Amino acid sequence: MSGVWAVLVAAGRGERLGGERPKAFVELAGRSLLAEALERLDGCPWVDGIVVAAPPGWEEPAILVAEELGAGKVSACVTGGTRSRAESVRICVAEVPDGADTIMVHDAARPLVTDAVVERLLAALREGWDGAVPGLPIPDTIKRVRDRAVVETLDRSGLVAVQTPQAFRAVVLREALAAIGDDATDDAAIVERHGGRVCVVEGDPGLLKVTTAVDLEAVERLLAG
Repeated sequence: MSGVWAVLVAAGRGERLGGERPKAFVELAGRSLLAEALERLDGCPWVDGIVVAAPPGWEEPAILVAEELGAGKVSACVTGGTRSRAESVRICVAEVPDGADTIMVHDAARPLVTDAVVERLLAALREGWDGAVPGLPIPDTIKRVRDRAVVETLDRSGLVAVQTPQAFRAVVLREALAAIGDDATDDAAIVERHGGRVCVVEGDPGLLKVTTAVDLEAVERLLAG
């Protein structure tokens, strides 16, 4: 598959991690979350180009990270949105060349992306899906609660926890972003609401999302092997 571009969203503030740096610049085993995720995407044989969304005021540090890594696939570093993650994605997608076949959106907060996950996503698009997301079965019982009272216990057999990266036919994602607002919780939700067909592929337990210091420690343990 040619023309696969990655959008790397690294514009989150990361208040729950504490510290003075935005989340993407928090140290992970001696370097930043952004550096880990960016190096993996740049080294992925299926990725042709990368656009990075940095927090306002952190564009230069993000460019320096790419330069220090020798990440030659990075074509642009843009200022991420201040209102929502979807706004950052919209800004990045505008920088992706019109000729791109596929746009893959990934969060720097999930630094341990693997080639195997990317390959599964792209294989699903080749099958004719408009989008594909990695997902894992939910091991816990899930209950719907209102005012602390349990109102429903959900059947978890049909539920998955969704991760990033998420891959889409470029034309479908562009159309969905143009038509749908910025309130969706993930990119696949935007495509789904616009009528796109999205499938789930096998996720990766190592694709942990860093939200708190405990998450950061868990990812560091995975890196240490």
